[in-house]
Amino acid sequence: MTRSLHLQQTQVQAADGTSVRLMYDEDTDLLDLVFGENKPARGIELTDQMILRLDLEERRAVSLTLLHFSILSEQTVYGPRSWRLDSLEQMPDDLRELVLRVLTTPPVSQFLKLTQLQTSPAQFVPVVYVDPQPVAAYA
Repeated sequence: MTRSLHLQQTQVQAADGTSVRLMYDEDTDLLDLVFGENKPARGIELTDQMILRLDLEERRAVSLTLLHFSILSEQTVYGPRSWRLDSLEQMPDDLRELVLRVLTTPPVSQFLKLTQLQTSPAQFVPVVYVDPQPVAAYA
């Protein structure tokens, strides 16, 4: 039995000028975004469905992998689906600061949005959601 691969690939330029390669595998519903040159990097599991790869030396994002992309980018009655970033609590302070900086600056912030959930008057939980607009335009 021969299985065909349903892979779509697009090259775009992010708002900050970074070259971004988007590769979507329809069969596995996986979207990979590669920012600039793809090279060895440290993987950070943001959620069970989102993996950010960082070049710690250059302090930049190398890629972002979105598993179950159609679910992650799905709009609900109340807006986009959001995902808690509980993994940040277990990170060393310097790594947490780098991850937060990368998530809030281009090119990553063009595709993944960081916000917070207020669980009590003094407690805030970081959450992210996939911005379907730029991804849908390219993927």
